[in-house]
Amino acid sequence: MGKDVIIACDFPSKEATLGFLDKFTGRKPYVKIGMELFYSEGPAIVKEIKERGHQIFLDLKLHDIPNTVEKAMAALSKLDVDMCNLHAAGTKDMMEAALRGLTREDGSRPLLIAVTQLTSTSQERMQQELLIDAPLDEVVTKYAQNALSAGLDGVVCSPLEAGKIHEACGKNFLTVTPGVRFADGDKGDQVRVTTPEKAKELGSDYIVVGRPITKADDPVAAYERVCREFIG
Repeated sequence: MGKDVIIACDFPSKEATLGFLDKFTGRKPYVKIGMELFYSEGPAIVKEIKERGHQIFLDLKLHDIPNTVEKAMAALSKLDVDMCNLHAAGTKDMMEAALRGLTREDGSRPLLIAVTQLTSTSQERMQQELLIDAPLDEVVTKYAQNALSAGLDGVVCSPLEAGKIHEACGKNFLTVTPGVRFADGDKGDQVRVTTPEKAKELGSDYIVVGRPITKADDPVAAYERVCREFIG
């Protein structure tokens, strides 16, 4: 599976999203649909973007009791997305249930990845608010190992953790990494960030890039710059 750039389509409406995607004439970038767009437009927006020929990472970060997550994933698997996710903190039981729900009768399913710790979470917050005393790196690696043993395909993590996760879980275990900014760009609310070039060096398999592309004066040029720096 080659490296790819996923554009985070964090838009409030269908009109804004399709207007943005219309700029990419002849290109069909991999897109991420998150909570904002999914909750405002519902499953129909997923179907419409899929019909346009885009691969889709549906980023809803499920986290609930195993039975609920299994049923929710069964519903999501009908949308024919390419990748979806959940919170690794929901335990191995929950991740295994999610995988069962996601797998269709013919055995096919989207890729399933687990969020380790959000890239907005710092060591201090994790210790003071979540009462997790282990170092952030160790927590992320352990969550990734749990995801691997539950049969998942990979994790969402910071690019800074991608190498460690490949060491712990093997090179075929996917690392999908947000928290990517141009060297000359704004970090926004992310704490653990790096550049597309550095993410490539660190071993990220997919990078998820939002504002540096969606808010750019020329989004297509920004997307192509990210692809050049990350894929080469």
